[in-house]
Amino acid sequence: MPMSSPDVPTIALPEFDQIIDLVGNPYNSDLSLYLNGNQFMVMADLLSAFRALYPHYRHIYYETLPPGLLADQIERAGEIRIGALTLTVLADVYTGGRAEMERLQPYLLAPRPYAQNRLALVVAPGNPLRISGFHDLVQPHLKIAMPNPRTEGIARLAQEAIRRALDESAVQRVFEEKVRDGTTRLTTVHHRETLFWLADGRVDVGVVWQTEAEYARRQQQPIDVIDLSGWQDNPIGQYWAAGLKAAPHPEARDAFLAFLNSKTSNHVYASYGFTPVNPQDASYAGF
Repeated sequence: MPMSSPDVPTIALPEFDQIIDLVGNPYNSDLSLYLNGNQFMVMADLLSAFRALYPHYRHIYYETLPPGLLADQIERAGEIRIGALTLTVLADVYTGGRAEMERLQPYLLAPRPYAQNRLALVVAPGNPLRISGFHDLVQPHLKIAMPNPRTEGIARLAQEAIRRALDESAVQRVFEEKVRDGTTRLTTVHHRETLFWLADGRVDVGVVWQTEAEYARRQQQPIDVIDLSGWQDNPIGQYWAAGLKAAPHPEARDAFLAFLNSKTSNHVYASYGFTPVNPQDASYAGF
């Protein structure tokens, strides 16, 4: 087995009183899932549908965190640190982007794609700065909430969107120069921080998934979503799932992976705005 990551993956969200992306009992589970975090809103319905088909898997533990952080956790044999608390939880199933699947190849069974998504830009109500697309993100005065490319796969898609809208120098401007001058603020868990920072006035615009933006609207959060329907260059990100070779619950692992590629699962994801895998769609290979 390859060497593990040198540092224990750590969640530090000082602005939040609760960590709601670790759910269940990690030491009394029939199935343990590491899921890229933007699926948080799907989980109650998804697991309800799964349990209806597999009622003997009652105790399910899951984490909805950035896929790079979860990859670190796999490489650290399940360790994760939250403040002063360290947990060790071995996963049965992992989901992430293509890049994470390649990175974790020694640990994983063959991965399969199961859903697709695109990017959205969220702004304050009324869009006071008249932001219209990814090309605006290079503006010097604009304060951006951006996923961290170290751990959040969505950042790779954001980089590609900026590259398509402008060029590589624009990517460097947003992800390097604006980070140094403080006008790009990198998230730790973007699906928790971005909308909070936007509502608090700390940023002018945030990069999220379309499903996250739609869910925020359903929850009547105080945001507007930029209409990107005319942007042919809004790249598609494809989500992949794989079982862990060393899964502590191999039968539950196989059952959940089969379920994840079922019509029932597709219907649940579609109800939250995710699209099913379409071989005709040109998903971004760098995600």
